[in-house]
Amino acid sequence: MRLRADLLLFMVAMLWGSAFVAQRVAGLNGSVFFFNGARYLVAASVVAPLAKAWSRPRAAGFDHVQWTWMAFAGTILFLAAALQQAGLMDTTAGNAGFLTSLYVVLVPLVLFLGWRERPSGWTTVSIVTAVVGAFLLSSASAAEVRRGDLLELVGAGFWALHVVLLGKFAARFDALSFSTGQLLVCGLLNLGVGAIFETFDATSLAQLGWAVAYTGMLSLGIGYTVQVWAQRHTPPTEAALILSLESVVAALGGWIFLREVLSPLQLTGCALILLAVVLLQVKATGATGVRPGRPPDTIGISGRRY
Repeated sequence: MRLRADLLLFMVAMLWGSAFVAQRVAGLNGSVFFFNGARYLVAASVVAPLAKAWSRPRAAGFDHVQWTWMAFAGTILFLAAALQQAGLMDTTAGNAGFLTSLYVVLVPLVLFLGWRERPSGWTTVSIVTAVVGAFLLSSASAAEVRRGDLLELVGAGFWALHVVLLGKFAARFDALSFSTGQLLVCGLLNLGVGAIFETFDATSLAQLGWAVAYTGMLSLGIGYTVQVWAQRHTPPTEAALILSLESVVAALGGWIFLREVLSPLQLTGCALILLAVVLLQVKATGATGVRPGRPPDTIGISGRRY
C-alpha cells in the first residue's frame, strides 16, 4: 500500500510540474484571469461529485462559518493563482516552478509574522539558502531581476499564507467540501476580475481548451484528490520530498516542450532552492501543525500550491 501511495504521489508531482507548461502556454497568449477562472471552475466541477460521495454526512451543507472561511481561503487562492499566472507571461515554466516551491520555506516566516511562532536555526538557514537561490534563478545576470520572477516570488508568499490558513483554521471542516467551496470562489473571482480588466476572446480561450482541461481536471481536480488518499499511507516528510519533485518536472517540461534553457547561474539557483526545500522538509517536526508539503488546497488541507 505504501509503495502504491508513493507512486501515486510521484504521479501527482508529474501532474503539478507539467501543469506549468500548460500555464506558460496560456501566459504567452496573454491569458490570466479568464484562463484561471475557467480552470478553477472545471476543478470545482470535478471535486464537487467526489465531495458529495465521500464527505461525512454532517458536511452535506455549509453553515455561515464555513462559507466565511471558504470565501477567505478562495480569495487568497485567487491572489496566489493570479500572481503565478501573470508571472508566467514574463518568465519560464522552470523558473515559475522553482520560485513557487519557495512557499514551503516561507511558511515558517508567515507563522512567525502572524503568530509569533519562532523558526528554528535550521529553518533560518533554509530560508537564507532559498533566498540566495531565488536571486540567482531570477537573474539572467547578477544585476537584474525579471518582473515575472518577482510576481512568482510574491505569489509564493500568498501560497504560504494559504497553507497556514488551511492548517490553522480550515482543518475543522470537511476537506473535500471545503475544497469545492474555495475552488468555486477562486474561479468566480477570476472571472469577475477578468470581466473588468481583460477582453474576453472566446477563440483564444477555446484554443487553450486543452490547457484548461489539463490543469483543471488533472492537475487541480484529480491531482489533489489522489494526494488526499496517498498521504494517508505515506509519512508526511516522505510525501513532501516526493511532491517537491514538482519543480524539477516543471523545469524539465519547459526544456522538452518549450525549449527553455537555464544558464549555469540559474541552475545553481535551482539547486539551492531545491536543497532548501528538501532540508526544511527532512528536518520538519510538524510542531506547527502545518505540513510543509504542498500549498494550497490539497483538496483539502495538506499544503500545496494551486
